[in-house]
Amino acid sequence: MARILVVEDEPAIAELLAINLKHAGFDCVIVDDADKAQQEVDSILPDLVLLDWMLPGQSGVSLARRWRSNERTKQIPIIMLTARSEELDKVQGLDAGADDYVVKPFSTQELLARVRALLRRKLPEASAERVSLAGLTIDPELWQIVYKGEEVKLGPTEFKLLNYLMHYPNRVHSRSQLLDKVWGQHVFIEERTVDVHIKRLREGLAIVQADHLIETVRGAGYRFNAPKTESE
Repeated sequence: MARILVVEDEPAIAELLAINLKHAGFDCVIVDDADKAQQEVDSILPDLVLLDWMLPGQSGVSLARRWRSNERTKQIPIIMLTARSEELDKVQGLDAGADDYVVKPFSTQELLARVRALLRRKLPEASAERVSLAGLTIDPELWQIVYKGEEVKLGPTEFKLLNYLMHYPNRVHSRSQLLDKVWGQHVFIEERTVDVHIKRLREGLAIVQADHLIETVRGAGYRFNAPKTESE
């Protein structure tokens, strides 16, 4: 699922956010100051940032301005979290580059709704249609995979990889294409990361003896190998 970076120096609020985000299915990373937040962003761009206004050292507003002025980070969705509720403060936060502004104390359900709304605009498209090929069925709505009556358990990234490959069967997809379509164009990670997740995908399918459906095309990439009669 989406990777959320929470930049919050109040432990109780950080813990509350972590619990609710993880329960909602998000991958959550917590840091408590601007320097650590910058280190996380330099390592891998998150899909969204929940950014506290008041931080030790550099403020969240300054950090948002820095990210918006940088070509690599200017598209990161940012929700500002703050106890400042005056209109002028909201304007300042939004002008600094925040996409949304949530005043403490806040409803966690409302915050999660705002997170999902922003992610719908930023994350790569993923088909929610159920598809069945070569005895394997994937249902993104139910987050379920079944092979010949037996359920298959996969991690979230492997699930998204399989979902994408099954919706474009028998086509060869390069590592860079898979990074763009599954991870998103705003994520800066090595192409070899795809190999690691393909390996995990095969291991998950191997439990039900379906790993042969994921084929490596040497020098080109990967594909879901389905009988021609079952594909378009």
